[in-house]
Amino acid sequence: MAAESAQLAGLVEEFVAGQVDSKAADVAAGVKAGNFNILELVEALGISLTSSQSQTRGRGVQLLSEVLQECYSGLSEREVEVLIAFYENRLKDHYAITPHVLRGLKALAKSTVLPPGSAVSILRSLFQDVNVQSLMLAERSCVYNMLISLMGSREDELKGLGPDFVFGFVQAVDGERDPRNLLLAFQIARNIIHRGYDLSQFTEEFFEVTSCYFPIDFTPPPNDAHGITQEELILALRGVLTGTPRFAEFLLPLIIEKLDSDVQNAKVDSLQTLAACSPAYGHKELAEFLPGLWSSIRREVFQTASERVESAGLAALAALTSCLSRSVLTSDSEDALQTFLDQVLKDCQHHLYEPDLKLVWPSAKLLQAACGASYRSSLIVTAAVLPTLLDQYSSRTQVVCQRRTLLEVLHGFIQPTPSSRPAEGEESVLLPFQVSLCSAVFSALAESSAGLQITATKVLATMGQQPGLLAESEVEKVVDHMTRLVLEEEDAQVSLAVVECAGSLSRLHPAAFTSRMVPRLKEEIFSAVRQRCVAALAAVSTQPVLVRESAPVLLQVLSSVHSGSSSFSVEEVTSVCHSLQRIAEQAGGVEEIGRFFHDAVIPQLLALTLQAALQSNSDHSSALTQEAVLSAVVPVISTACAALQTDLAAKMAAQVVSLFLDGDVSFLPDNAYPSQIQLLKSQSESWTQSQLVCLLMGCVCSLPRSVDVPDVDRLLGQLEELSCSCSHAFSYTSAAKCFAGLINKRAAGQALDAVVEKTLERIRTTLDCESSAHRIQAFTLLVWVAKALLLRYHPLSAVSTDKIFSLLSDPQLGSQAADSFSLLMSDSPDVLNRSCHADVRIMYRQRFFAENSAKLVQGFNCAEQESKSVYLKALSHIVNNLPRQVQLSELPALLPLLLEALSCPDQAVQLSTLSCLQPVLLDPPPALTTQLEALFSRLLALTSSPAMKVKMAALRCVHALSRLPEHMVLPFRARVLRALAPPLDDKKRLVRKEAVSARGEWFLLGSPGGR
Repeated sequence: MAAESAQLAGLVEEFVAGQVDSKAADVAAGVKAGNFNILELVEALGISLTSSQSQTRGRGVQLLSEVLQECYSGLSEREVEVLIAFYENRLKDHYAITPHVLRGLKALAKSTVLPPGSAVSILRSLFQDVNVQSLMLAERSCVYNMLISLMGSREDELKGLGPDFVFGFVQAVDGERDPRNLLLAFQIARNIIHRGYDLSQFTEEFFEVTSCYFPIDFTPPPNDAHGITQEELILALRGVLTGTPRFAEFLLPLIIEKLDSDVQNAKVDSLQTLAACSPAYGHKELAEFLPGLWSSIRREVFQTASERVESAGLAALAALTSCLSRSVLTSDSEDALQTFLDQVLKDCQHHLYEPDLKLVWPSAKLLQAACGASYRSSLIVTAAVLPTLLDQYSSRTQVVCQRRTLLEVLHGFIQPTPSSRPAEGEESVLLPFQVSLCSAVFSALAESSAGLQITATKVLATMGQQPGLLAESEVEKVVDHMTRLVLEEEDAQVSLAVVECAGSLSRLHPAAFTSRMVPRLKEEIFSAVRQRCVAALAAVSTQPVLVRESAPVLLQVLSSVHSGSSSFSVEEVTSVCHSLQRIAEQAGGVEEIGRFFHDAVIPQLLALTLQAALQSNSDHSSALTQEAVLSAVVPVISTACAALQTDLAAKMAAQVVSLFLDGDVSFLPDNAYPSQIQLLKSQSESWTQSQLVCLLMGCVCSLPRSVDVPDVDRLLGQLEELSCSCSHAFSYTSAAKCFAGLINKRAAGQALDAVVEKTLERIRTTLDCESSAHRIQAFTLLVWVAKALLLRYHPLSAVSTDKIFSLLSDPQLGSQAADSFSLLMSDSPDVLNRSCHADVRIMYRQRFFAENSAKLVQGFNCAEQESKSVYLKALSHIVNNLPRQVQLSELPALLPLLLEALSCPDQAVQLSTLSCLQPVLLDPPPALTTQLEALFSRLLALTSSPAMKVKMAALRCVHALSRLPEHMVLPFRARVLRALAPPLDDKKRLVRKEAVSARGEWFLLGSPGGR
């Protein structure tokens, strides 16, 4: 015991007299270990704490406080009580000791055994003996954190102080300027408001001490380590100002005053604060200030050139209107909402009579904001405005632009908002105007003006979403108008708008489209307007009844193309396939539509393409044998199969596998095929059949992983053979994709490992034989197998990717091996993606990079000069597909190689590297700023590249560099301006546009008025 006392005394002496700050940690460790307790430490500090020298007393209190910060949780209630009394007494001591006292009190305030009454005692001493704003930043923060701790643990005691607590807080925070401490102060203020502390006679003082910061004007310094943003401060202060209706009489005049400011951010902040306080305030608090608030909002919306201010003003008006809508009407009280909206209508409605003047849109937006605030407000506004608009539309028959403006304004009023929708049992506010609205829209659709027709389709789509606005007879008229416009309107924008409107309405009224539009489109599907008919059929196929009518029409087109009875181009045939794919996508997993695709659409597509392949010869070749068409059929099948129910998916897998392995055509329509069909054979004369393996891929590689593919080993064997021995590029590539898709989903185990090892061995043997005629086929299979294994983190993935790395030095395949890394790292659209239920693990790109980047760097360093570009191309492809945060973290190590890549003559390498660098340059890491000379030299050279895309990317990078700190880039200014002059006269407009943008920024750099 004596030894421990001597040890403690020695530590105290070294800390106090020897100024060895590290001894505080040793004392704290001793207290935690139980070698001595806090009271023994106080005894050991006795002489120091009572010394006549303030510096010595300060060191003693400092040691005690630092130990308490580590050991406060182990104190007893009696110890806490004694220590609080000591610290309260020390608050009256020399001002140099106060910071250490506050740290000790902050530690004690967090104790769970704080004696009753201690919280009040601490705060009374604090408010009485400490001038908080005379303290340094850290000590003020200490006071605020102490208050937060005590409000969390001793709330009832603090409330017992009544308004004295609020007054003490007001005094403590008055004059605070540091943003870190302001966040703490605003947190305390919110707690005072929301937890029911007594503001009493200090309400105005409490408001004044916080509102003096409104609106927040704070710009964080560069490289701010604390990360405090202006938005954080704004939201924290807004939470205080809008926290209680008792602030209304002070806040609302302040908002009106701040809206007169010339600073745009102040206007936006004021309007957003008004919108935030409206839900908390009642109509009584708002009533006195409504005229002034409305006048300010109207002025801002009418006069501003800023979308931010306008948007904030409209949101504030909607919030005010919503608040007034909640007022309870009594027989002897005035309707506050009606009175307010009467003023809004008086100031805005007359502008709607002048659709060619500039105030029509601000007025309309204000009225629409008020209308959409609540159901009550929509009743008042629509009753006043819609008759005016409809009369104006009917009377202005000669001026098309005015009619369009009126119709667009009308569209804004009939769009429902979540707040203005009628409740259950209430009617739509638009029902009284149903006939007039329909008449106006139908007349617009009959006009020759494209703009009027487009606006009318938007109005129709909005009306269709609201129950009761389109009766059955009107729906039929709408469908007839839609059909006429699809068939007759040549304007592409009108056609697109009509198709979108038809798709929207068909979900709600499928019967009308089935009986009126689809038959007419079917009649015209082979006419000159067939492209528009195809697009319209796909758009309206949103319900099973429509799909059953429209899909057969599109299949009929493909059938006629196969038979040669119609002259559709390849582009038109692919558009038919895209329309079928859109129908499958719109199905959204609807079982009935999935079953229809399973029973009718997919078998018919397989039958048509199979017949085309079998009947193809040198004299006649069906469009359905074209690679572009088959590539468009694949997503139709894969999209449909991916959404099939498990039982249908299993049945489809069995049928398709049986077709390709055994030639079983029993499930296909028009069952008139040769008895021996061998679709997976690689004879050179049967490429039209072997390329159908892409359809097998579309089916079996998109099925859910829960579906077992039958006879999968035999299927994999034939796919491997086809991909390794076929000479037709599309066939062997599709076979490799299908093989990869199957092994990606196959269950882990010895069976999968055996198949992969056997395939990789065959690939290795073929690739190692430089005289082999099938090296490119083996390489293609290797890349897709590597991707399939990489996505699922298979252990054999490293074997396949190592083989690709070894091929970078191959004279024949090196460039293709480098390009293959783009395929490995990017998403594949037709196979091995999540929509096809592939096994894709998270962060596979990052893992691949982490495991293989060193191999690339090593290979580059060891490669001959003429083959270094291959490694640079591979690196740029990999880095370009990494998430930006990974790029930033890895850039220091890779920067020399990326700069080297910019000097590579291969334009693909240049473009890929520039695409990688541009986002990084917007927020460059320190490693980049040390290489500016090399970076500028290479980028400026690329601004005169013969490739347009390279020039544009280089100019974007040069533009991004202008945002670096001025002292870093100013030395390069003259050089950059000279280099950017030639691109200003480039023959390509897009290059000139980038050059103007970049040179403008560099020209202003360092100039008066520049950034």
